[in-house]
Amino acid sequence: MRAYLTLKENRQFQRAYKRGKSFVSPCLVSYIIKNNTNNLQIGITTSKKIGKAVQRNRCRRIIRAAFLEIKPQIKDGYDIVFVARAKTPFVKSTDILVAMKNHLQQAKVLKD
Repeated sequence: MRAYLTLKENRQFQRAYKRGKSFVSPCLVSYIIKNNTNNLQIGITTSKKIGKAVQRNRCRRIIRAAFLEIKPQIKDGYDIVFVARAKTPFVKSTDILVAMKNHLQQAKVLKD
């Protein structure tokens, strides 16, 4: 079983975009908001501006790989939306991991 749930409905993403705190870096944007459950829920979005399907899928894969590496350090009870940017398909998951870690530290979502 997965250690996290995925956001699937548009209203869940919209809630994160409108009411969540956003953190921006050249290769990743993160929206973080506390949820009413005890679950960690994530969503990954890539727009068509990123490129064709192959590049968008690569973006999702490297974001997911970075997230799975840092997942044990994240507190439960948050919705997190990661948005790929134009540079994302051309960077390694380690670069994404560094940006993701910075965003989560700024949001005070990492365990002590």
